[in-house]
Amino acid sequence: MNAMVLNKIGAPLEWMELADRQPGAGEIRVKVAACGVCRTDLHVVDGELPDPQVPIIPGHEIVGRIDMLGAGVEGLQIGARVGIPWLGHTCGVCPYCKIGRENLCDRPIFTGYTRDGGFATETIADARFAFPFGEAGDDVALAPLLCAGLIGWRSLVIAGEGKRLGLYGFGAAAHIIAQVAKWQGRSVFAFTRPGDVATQTFARSLGATWAGGSDEMPPEPLDVAIIFAVIGDLVPLALKAVHKGGRIVCAGIHMSDIPSFPYQLLWEERELVSVANLTRQDGIDFLRLAPKIGIVTETTPYPLDQANQALADLRAGLFKGAAVLVT
Repeated sequence: MNAMVLNKIGAPLEWMELADRQPGAGEIRVKVAACGVCRTDLHVVDGELPDPQVPIIPGHEIVGRIDMLGAGVEGLQIGARVGIPWLGHTCGVCPYCKIGRENLCDRPIFTGYTRDGGFATETIADARFAFPFGEAGDDVALAPLLCAGLIGWRSLVIAGEGKRLGLYGFGAAAHIIAQVAKWQGRSVFAFTRPGDVATQTFARSLGATWAGGSDEMPPEPLDVAIIFAVIGDLVPLALKAVHKGGRIVCAGIHMSDIPSFPYQLLWEERELVSVANLTRQDGIDFLRLAPKIGIVTETTPYPLDQANQALADLRAGLFKGAAVLVT
């Protein structure tokens, strides 16, 4: 197998030829067709997540076909197309797992962070955490649904049913969730980097009622807002933008420090919450709904060996929607 490997935190990924892996009990081996490039991959490379480990193969928006089954795997067949998400394994016995909150598991394993991921020609996954995809849809188009889509969906559910939805940071996740929200009959207000006219135009093309810079106030108060950008300074701005009783959801796994702000911004029962990881039920719910909505992902493909360029372009915001590595 070949892979783009992070051997040193902060260093470029290295193209390596590695021995083929064998699936253990309950695991599958997947020939990777496509793997989305996510903001979380940048956090892994930059060492911004707790307890980084190297060497590691990043990537957790994986679409491919099973080519080997480990002992005891049921319900999946060789040749089946599956998706492999960020949540790669949970313990099943901690207090959170026992009450159905496996996204908060005390002993989780995360694809592309604490176990090797999909920036490779093949990968190993826990069969219980793989989503069957069937044959509808293109591999590249499906890949962003597995994190940008899933964490966006969980954020939208936690945000609640407010009709006026603000999306701060209009990248891979927001461009998917804007389509979901529009299908639900909500009004979407898209906030981009100040002066980013191209992305604002992109947001309006997906049905946004309004699009402007993150330094602007929307033309009317918001019911709820989701912050996909990793910039803590956006939190007070979002609190200003929602009306009384409004809710702000921070959707990222990492964010720069949130500056102090006057209590007045939080008062009147405004809420500030975060989202952590996902559950398998999130995936089942969203991936069942996505075809009905008719989500169209905007993707920029890169060859696998150009993973460093894809990460650099993501960091610089040089493409619309999502980058996807193809093998």
